[in-house]
Amino acid sequence: MEKVLVLDFGGHYNQPIARKVREQNIYAEIVSYQKITVDEIVAGGYKGIIFTGGPDSVFEPDAPHCDSAILSAGIPILGIGYGCQLIAYMAGGKVTYASEVSEFGVTELISDGSELLDGFPPVSACWMSHRNHIKEAPLGFHVTAYTERCPVAAMENSNSHIYGVQFHPEMIETEYGELVLHNFLYSICGCEGEWRMDRFVDDKIAQYRERLADKKVLLALSGGVDSSVAAVLVHKAIGDNLTCVFVDTGLLRKNEADMVETTCRDILNINVTRVDAADRFLSALKGVTSPDEKRRVISEEFNKVFEEEAKKLGKVDCLVQGTIYSDVLERGAGDIAFTASGDAGSLQQVVEYGEMAEPLRSLFKDEVRRAGMALGMPEEFCYRQPFPGPGLALRCVGEVTQEKLDILREADAIFSEEVAKSGYNRFTNQYFAVVTDTDSVGLLGSEHVLGKTIVLRSVTSDDFMTADWSRVPYEILATASARITSEIKGITRVVYDITPKPPATVEWQ
Repeated sequence: MEKVLVLDFGGHYNQPIARKVREQNIYAEIVSYQKITVDEIVAGGYKGIIFTGGPDSVFEPDAPHCDSAILSAGIPILGIGYGCQLIAYMAGGKVTYASEVSEFGVTELISDGSELLDGFPPVSACWMSHRNHIKEAPLGFHVTAYTERCPVAAMENSNSHIYGVQFHPEMIETEYGELVLHNFLYSICGCEGEWRMDRFVDDKIAQYRERLADKKVLLALSGGVDSSVAAVLVHKAIGDNLTCVFVDTGLLRKNEADMVETTCRDILNINVTRVDAADRFLSALKGVTSPDEKRRVISEEFNKVFEEEAKKLGKVDCLVQGTIYSDVLERGAGDIAFTASGDAGSLQQVVEYGEMAEPLRSLFKDEVRRAGMALGMPEEFCYRQPFPGPGLALRCVGEVTQEKLDILREADAIFSEEVAKSGYNRFTNQYFAVVTDTDSVGLLGSEHVLGKTIVLRSVTSDDFMTADWSRVPYEILATASARITSEIKGITRVVYDITPKPPATVEWQ
């Protein structure tokens, strides 16, 4: 399979860039510059290399650098942001810090056409984020674009197949960003676009049909998209030799546990054992107010319940987990935690098994959803909103109680209904309710009463590394607020969160 290496220099751009490459139907693999040598890169058969951005200055003593021999390895290279400056620095150019040329945000790009920028108009918009700049391009490099404040916004050495752009083609604000990646991947690297989800699904099914033939296989079904898609994929390969244990924690959204069970068992014909453990989790969470402690308690309780169910099956030949690529990148390639719990507790420590299978570990979240569609799963199931592993426990500020959970489920359902009914769900990426511990005075008839405050939150984001608050139309917010305060007893106030990430996070806890 053709693949491109995304060399990570410690910035926040590696995953967005890799995802954009994969959208071009080419597999992108992210590796830290510290964990791979030039010899390993050459032996890896990569069609191209992309140097990503980073927060440092390339000329500082401890700045992340790779072996300069990579420039003569014969593999096409594209540097982005810091990666562009690093190429210039290693190739003998001049990179300097100058506050007067720093650029952050949308900037006018002037380009004169080149192999990399083929198809660009003379003037376009691009996204800049830099405090250093390339003052002089290295010998052999041709400057192909600039801005009012950046003399080298793009450069290339077409003889060596080395290219650099100071702007960020992966950002939606860069008008022709996808064209940069397309030109590099197809025209320069010679890729053919073999990375397709239907092919991935077919290959994985064939792989597991052979690998897990006649074996007893167990999967922890959390109710989330990742574990559900993993379950369907493995079931397609081995049928009823797969057993899924669905632990209903009582912390899912309204009707979600029933939907998961019905979809997996009745529609997709998967062997599912549902364990109603809501009372156990609520009891374990009694008195717990810290978000980190909630995560720990939920993870430990989940493992206990799952262990009890797993023992009924005896030793299994294979344990399947819904690990995805972001889990691998964030926690390393070793002992991956059960992703539904959101912390370091691992099911591997509580189940007696022979081998581990992680069929989705090479996929980003959006690819997991597309894999689910390729497997024939219902669209509304695959494209459910992102949901924290510990569930509604993190959307109950303070102690988690049954009263709060009941209120939260109803408020969340009302907000979701109104957003979906209006069609605004096509323009926002996540929307939900939070129940707080803040009591506020309200009017019930002519009587002043104390009631709880509900927070509504909606964000727009490509990758959730950053997010902006959604400009939900007032009519939707007004209707949702009126319904929540009139249909749910004990709610006297509804507020809307307008904080982006950063400084906030998407979730409240």
